[in-house]
Amino acid sequence: MTLISRRRLLQSTGTAAALTLAAPLVARAAGDTIKVGGLHDLSGALDAVGVPMNQVFQMAIKEINEAGGLLGKQVEAVVYDPQSNMSLYSQYATQMALKDRVDVVMGGITSASRETIRPIFHRYDTFYFYNTQYEGGVCDRNEITLGTTPAQTVARLIPYGMKLYGKKVYTIAADYNYGHITAAWVKRYVEENGGEVIETEFFPLDVAQFGSTISKIQGAKPDFVLSALVGTSHLGFYRQWAAAGMKAQIPVMSTVLGAGGSDQLILTAEEGNGITASFGYFEGIDNPTNKAFLEKVAAEYPDKNWVMSEISEVTYEGMMIWADAVREAGSTKRDALLEVLTSGKAYDLPAGKVKIDPKTQHAVRDVYIAELKDQVFEIKESFPDSPPTDTQMVCDLIANPKSNQHFEISL
Repeated sequence: MTLISRRRLLQSTGTAAALTLAAPLVARAAGDTIKVGGLHDLSGALDAVGVPMNQVFQMAIKEINEAGGLLGKQVEAVVYDPQSNMSLYSQYATQMALKDRVDVVMGGITSASRETIRPIFHRYDTFYFYNTQYEGGVCDRNEITLGTTPAQTVARLIPYGMKLYGKKVYTIAADYNYGHITAAWVKRYVEENGGEVIETEFFPLDVAQFGSTISKIQGAKPDFVLSALVGTSHLGFYRQWAAAGMKAQIPVMSTVLGAGGSDQLILTAEEGNGITASFGYFEGIDNPTNKAFLEKVAAEYPDKNWVMSEISEVTYEGMMIWADAVREAGSTKRDALLEVLTSGKAYDLPAGKVKIDPKTQHAVRDVYIAELKDQVFEIKESFPDSPPTDTQMVCDLIANPKSNQHFEISL
């Protein structure tokens, strides 16, 4: 991902560094507005993802306010820029909970950022929505998780690829928890479908040269490559793969490419054509809600230089689902909202139908497989009402409502 314009929408009136971590329960003072926290990377290594998330977040708040606000009040955005820095994530999360007294937070991109701020929001009873595709495993009554999990995407992508190309898979992945856990999911689904992962390689996020790996893949002769590479540097693989003339020989499928909304624009058509991915949202979804949504985005941000992706669309979902629950519950209190959110209610959203699974508080949603052609993902298959978990997910917030952890999924 490229570093697009540095947008700092800091509404801080001081530093959170001096805040004292006091008692875990924080009283919410009544005010003239309902405060909603936005914690996305507006500068730093992931600003190409964070800026679109923030823009859609702001658009959703504007839409809610133009419709009359909530509970007779306008909704106020409290936005900080953590700059892809975990120390700043911790600082601003604490400030949102203790000083700003926000009613809910939409934020976090990487799993590291989520696991930095999630315990803070849990401790101080600040309701939290994580709207990013991730590796699965969070079990926290204080969190609603709307992004797709491998049980929804990898579980669809692997059989699709094996049916088209064959049963020998070479996995390349980012060398951190997302990459390692996703690679384990890949191995599981490949083997369940009668295939074999012939090699798995992990790469630090700053690695940009893949010549030796491309040579190894050439020698291994897999039927396809499954990529869980992440970030700007890792885009080098796709460029070098095309330059080596490998695109016509071995197909590539990805669990990440296109998730942030700019990857497919950074790669040329020659470099990207044919790469297949699976997400809970693509711009090409054909329904009236999505058409109206994209028209609103185009009107609000006519100069945007990104493509609507799952991560941004799901940020919009988070705001609209939360607002709907506030209206129905007549309250911004977490427990009152959870009664609505986990009641089985289905939401008609740009991505399709979405509802919250009460056991895990993750989204049951439509999932899609799409192929990149001339920098646009064309949808090939759809899978309605895909559950966020399978037998490996041990979270049960109905039986254990006090759960507050990220399970290490054993595969």
